[in-house]
Amino acid sequence: MTVSRALRDDPTVLPETRERVLAAAQQLGYRRNELARRLRVSGTSGMVGLVVTNLANPFYAQLALGVETFCATRGMKVVVSNTGDDVERERELVDDLAARRMDGIIVVPAGQDQQHLDPARLGGVPVVLAARPPLGIDVDCVLLDDFNGAYEVTSRLVSDGHRRIGFLGPPAAWTSAERLRGFRAAIAEAGLPLDDTLVRGDQREVAAAEAATRELLTLEDAPTAFFCANSRNTIGAYRALRAGRLQHALAGFDDFELADMLDLPVRLVAYDTAAMGRQATELLINRIDAGGSESAASRRVVLATTVVEYGRNRPRGRR
Repeated sequence: MTVSRALRDDPTVLPETRERVLAAAQQLGYRRNELARRLRVSGTSGMVGLVVTNLANPFYAQLALGVETFCATRGMKVVVSNTGDDVERERELVDDLAARRMDGIIVVPAGQDQQHLDPARLGGVPVVLAARPPLGIDVDCVLLDDFNGAYEVTSRLVSDGHRRIGFLGPPAAWTSAERLRGFRAAIAEAGLPLDDTLVRGDQREVAAAEAATRELLTLEDAPTAFFCANSRNTIGAYRALRAGRLQHALAGFDDFELADMLDLPVRLVAYDTAAMGRQATELLINRIDAGGSESAASRRVVLATTVVEYGRNRPRGRR
């Protein structure tokens, strides 16, 4: 008991006794098991799991910062894992985090099958989804207003006079599907034809987006503007246009560092990714504090987007 009190700085332990205990602990390489102590005292581990699809994407780095910032206010730690957009990998990681007694888990789901994210299957561990909505499970989620962000920036291209607008996006996910839906809604509302020959939706990386842009530019009736569903596609499209010394209008989802330095006018849909992380963590901690209550209705929070403009956008469309 004296050793235990000395290690937790109990003021009833004499200073010389504490020094002897600490010296012995250092010599033995002893570290107190904080997880076991917290589980014994409060019944919680003080840790939150965060599972994302691609840590190389700055979006997820900012999301993780938001989660960590909010957790820090509660004295909690964050364990971050990366799935590489692999559902099987996601299933393994979530099972492992639950087995390691995470108080709750925030997940950016990789696919349509989400049954492994059901809290009931995880022994009651609360789960909150970020960026993509729940499918077949009843959990809280935080989303971006993907549809309206894409609709707004595409509408501005149409207002500039563009009638042939190319779409570049990553492979099918809920976010890219919503952005394509917003893009198509703006085109349809303007009374323009929905030409699927101008849509490319299989580019995960910059090089693939650059190649897809070059391909669209070879069409007989090539687009005069491009809307890109994420930053990697925007950068790829920019590289293709710059290499061809073209001044086509460029718009995209995701603001990114140095966008204001491009030598081509660009419109970008911006939002606060860290705020998404903080909001998801707040929802999760509310569930944790309520004991993972299954009776409370699930919540869906949608974060607004804005359009920012870099450079001087000049109408260059074909009327």
